[in-house]
Amino acid sequence: MAPTLSVLTRQRDFRYLFLAELVVFGGDWFVLIPLLTLLQQLTGSGLPGAIALAADTAVGALVLPLAGTLADRMNRRRLMITANLGAIGAVALLFAVRSAELAWIGPVAIGLAAVAKAIYTPAASAALPNVVDPDDLAAANAVAGSAWGTMAVVGASLGGVLSQVISPYACFGITVVCLIAAALVVLRVRRPLQAPRTGPRVAARPVRDIAEALRYIRRRPRVASLVTVKSAVGLGNGVLAVFPVLAEKAFGLGAVATGLLFAARGLGALVGPLLFRRVLEHRDWLMPGLAISMASYGVAYLVVSVTPWFALVLVLVAVAHVSGGGNWVMSSYALQITVPDQLRGRVFSTDHMIVSLSIAVSTLVAGVLVDAFGPREAIAVSGGLTACYALVWFLVTRRITRGEPAAEVAAVPGTTAS
Repeated sequence: MAPTLSVLTRQRDFRYLFLAELVVFGGDWFVLIPLLTLLQQLTGSGLPGAIALAADTAVGALVLPLAGTLADRMNRRRLMITANLGAIGAVALLFAVRSAELAWIGPVAIGLAAVAKAIYTPAASAALPNVVDPDDLAAANAVAGSAWGTMAVVGASLGGVLSQVISPYACFGITVVCLIAAALVVLRVRRPLQAPRTGPRVAARPVRDIAEALRYIRRRPRVASLVTVKSAVGLGNGVLAVFPVLAEKAFGLGAVATGLLFAARGLGALVGPLLFRRVLEHRDWLMPGLAISMASYGVAYLVVSVTPWFALVLVLVAVAHVSGGGNWVMSSYALQITVPDQLRGRVFSTDHMIVSLSIAVSTLVAGVLVDAFGPREAIAVSGGLTACYALVWFLVTRRITRGEPAAEVAAVPGTTAS
């Protein structure tokens, strides 16, 4: 653990990039939790909050293909700062949510913030290998992979407490200030966030650029397997929509229990990337490790569906998301060491788009199942889908990647690989 975290002290530019990413992820939770409470209080309905959550996932997924093109064709530093400024404007709109008649502004603002996040995330993921020394890339990925889990715990908890003690608007104001600070932190990164481009400058043409990235993915089975691996956990992610019903109907507990379930999920997502750090040092372990992490996630939730003890449920949820966090960091690292810098932004945007769409679908399916059958049945279906996906993915990828190098940066025709 200590050698992994030491990358923050040894790699100055990575430290600043990581701090900025913490703020971006934390802002999500610090805004969403208070907003959901505010919308419920103003309207007396859960529908506006549900629409806001759907907008956070679906809008971002639609923007990601264009975002990847921008990350590959434009200056990534300027792109990330511009995205931060856009997020600031979106969060500022939330101050206008003062009545039931104005509640519609909440989902619109979250949708706009999702656009900004969708632009920021592929640029930051593609930039990571350029701000650390090659020997530190595995450790940097482990630390960066824990950012989302860290802020899922910290941001959601603080957002809920401050919203109740002070007001949701205080949370919105704090988020605006933090996003300004994040933009300033990105300016302090000294290393270039992308490899030098050779040859004449190529203008961004979204349709052509996206098609080029898809051709690249289709022709390389290893890359295709890596951009579809997160979908297993995404398909099981619908369990999050079941948490409140599970706490209330299965265990007779209230909002505190729901909060504990989400906290256990965040804790697992925080610890997972750090625990799977060793796998990143052995590239031959990556593909088997990905299959094991997917299967572990599914099996853990299958056990949750039949567990009568709430304390054990919390442990199993944490274990599931340890595997989910490990899955995320392993697949991201494998893409970073395989895909050339000139295509990395578009490949990562495709990766994030696929997992976002799988999460949106699984959330809707889980919502239907929990109403029709109950929370335990919905969780069992979600866990079973992930476990089955893991088995099929393992069997398919074992065949198509046999004989390929474990990790090799392939040159793209007409470009120079980093």
